[in-house]
Amino acid sequence: MIVVITPNPAVDVTYRVADQVVGVTQRVLDVVRRPGGKGVNVARVLDAAGVPTTSVLPLGGTSGAWVAAALQRDGLTTAAVPVVGDTRTTVTVVDDHVHPTMYGEPGPAVTADEWATVTGAVRNAQAAASALVVSGSLPRGTDPSVVRPWIRGAVDAGLLVVADLSGPSLLEAAAAGATVCKPNREELLDATGARDERSGALDLLARGAGVVVVSAGSAGITAHTPDAVVTVPAVPNVHGNPTGAGDAATAGLVLALTAPGPRTAADVTAPDVLHRALVSAAAYGAAAVLRPVAGEVDLAAVDRFTTQLDRTGSPT
Repeated sequence: MIVVITPNPAVDVTYRVADQVVGVTQRVLDVVRRPGGKGVNVARVLDAAGVPTTSVLPLGGTSGAWVAAALQRDGLTTAAVPVVGDTRTTVTVVDDHVHPTMYGEPGPAVTADEWATVTGAVRNAQAAASALVVSGSLPRGTDPSVVRPWIRGAVDAGLLVVADLSGPSLLEAAAAGATVCKPNREELLDATGARDERSGALDLLARGAGVVVVSAGSAGITAHTPDAVVTVPAVPNVHGNPTGAGDAATAGLVLALTAPGPRTAADVTAPDVLHRALVSAAAYGAAAVLRPVAGEVDLAAVDRFTTQLDRTGSPT
């Protein structure tokens, strides 16, 4: 079982329009509403792959109650922590040319006591877990150090920890000893102030991360250790909705690193292990692009893309 923390869950609304034009009234062709937030998307993909999860997430107001009920209907196990503020909404607009535009609300203010309850829920859930994933933004005004006890506690318990965070919370995750920090390239450079990817990755490694995995869209995905750099190219000629592709890639990474069993920070630094994990991440990310909403993957495409990427060969 894998524990997935979504610090800033949402009601995800996806509008499909014929053509996005700024400044004019848009006729919405289709509407999809579903529980969202990066961690929720990760949990959905893991569940679709047959891996049980427990989602820990703060939920508040009528929107939070809707998210909790919808996740239950979808068969996802949750440890919801009640908060006073209303759970946010995100709106993604996709046109027939699949050019997505996402509007994300900042999220409710969560008190220190509420975060302490979240920490307790994480501790309880991880007792039966093999890995912990922390994924997504923090609500506006949250102290980024809130992620430290989640990550440090899981590391101390021997769990593999993957942190898909940004900004100061990414730095906190590295300092807490996350097994894998997984920003995209823009997030890495923004958080560290580095001029290039390798320098940014070395910064996170020096702070305490075991491995730094950097996604770069069509430029592929790369794993950095102090002594090695392993890169897998993106699957070419995949077209669709990229919203949620990064979350699916995180799920693919976790799946590879926990099969046949969880690995420690020392285990995941082996180039062949990293190569297999990156292939899985790239295949799942590309397969998500083929689906109309975040949190879904085309499993047949995962197999096809994995075979295709395996032809790139393992590093020597």
